[in-house]
Amino acid sequence: MLKPKPAIDPALIRELAELLNDTDLTEVEVQQGELRIRVARNIQLAPFPAAMSTNAVTVAAPAPIPAVAAAAAVEAVADLTAHPGLVKSPMVGTAYRAPEPGSKAFVDIGTQVKEGQTLLIIEAMKTMNAIPAPRAGTVTQILVGDAQPVEYGEPLMIIE
Repeated sequence: MLKPKPAIDPALIRELAELLNDTDLTEVEVQQGELRIRVARNIQLAPFPAAMSTNAVTVAAPAPIPAVAAAAAVEAVADLTAHPGLVKSPMVGTAYRAPEPGSKAFVDIGTQVKEGQTLLIIEAMKTMNAIPAPRAGTVTQILVGDAQPVEYGEPLMIIE
């Protein structure tokens, strides 16, 4: 016997599409029971018209990464994810290092933090979510920039 298809909520699809626009993500997927919705967009980068630039800027193409360097980079990321002081993003959104544009960042490298102290905020679905320090220590690495889109589980910073 065929199972009836779950009802698709158009408001949810609109909300997911709005999330893509607000966060500059290229795709988002949600699953509720048997219903799975994936909203994605293709970004076509057009070349800049010559009339837009008054000062010509030449950008060199990056050199290919040797296999050894690429393997070392992958290993460094693997080491980072195993670090006991790693703070991961609990959600998809846009990370902000300061409470408002132009103000001082919540923390910088070398900042002593207490457990529960706000490290940064992540805007998700027009809601600002404070990300607290999971433990006391010193911020040794900040792995995200201000106003940078982040994914669930993405490394944000390291506290030692």
